[in-house]
Parts: sequence; C-alpha cells; structure tokens
Amino acid sequence: MLIGLHHYLIVAAVLFVIGVFGIFVNRKNVIVILMCVELILLAVNINFVAFSTHMAPAPGVEMIDGQIFSLFILTVAAAEAAVGLAILVVFFRNRGNIDVESVDLMKG
Repeated sequence: MLIGLHHYLIVAAVLFVIGVFGIFVNRKNVIVILMCVELILLAVNINFVAFSTHMAPAPGVEMIDGQIFSLFILTVAAAEAAVGLAILVVFFRNRGNIDVESVDLMKG
C-alpha cells in the first residue's frame, strides 16, 4: 500500500485539530497552550513537506520549497519556545504560579 498525499493531509488535520482543541479546552496552563501551538506548527510543516514532495513538476524532480519553509517554521518555533519558557520562568519567580488568568497583572 502506497502512502499518498491524502494520508499526510489526514495526519496533519488530526494534529491541527488536537492543537486547536487543546488551546480551547485548557486555558489555565500556559505550558499546555505552548505545546498545542507547537502541534499546530507541526501540522503546517507536514502539509508543506507533503505538498512539496507530491506536487513535483516531473517524475524524478524534487522540489524543496516545502522543506525550506518547514525549516524556517521550525526555527521560529524553537525561538518561540525559548522566549516563551524564559518569560514563564520569570513570571513564576515573581508570582509563584503560571496561571493564564493572572497574566493580566503584568500590565504596566
């Protein structure tokens, strides 16, 4: 059995739905929200790579546009995770918890 484009799209759609569902269900824990955003970005990466490999102009010709975009998204996701976790550590040191509802106390 060959793995076609629709298989990749189904996996990406499931990951995307899990990420969106996780954001809407869990609004109290910031770490879970960050993990759900990472799942959404992973779904986008799967779509980019799947479309770039299956939409080649000719047989035997590889297009690497999707892989390049995927690497940029991974770079941005790593920077987002590092900055987000650094903000959470500082917030936890100041407040003692990381509840989303208490973030509005950081207004200047």
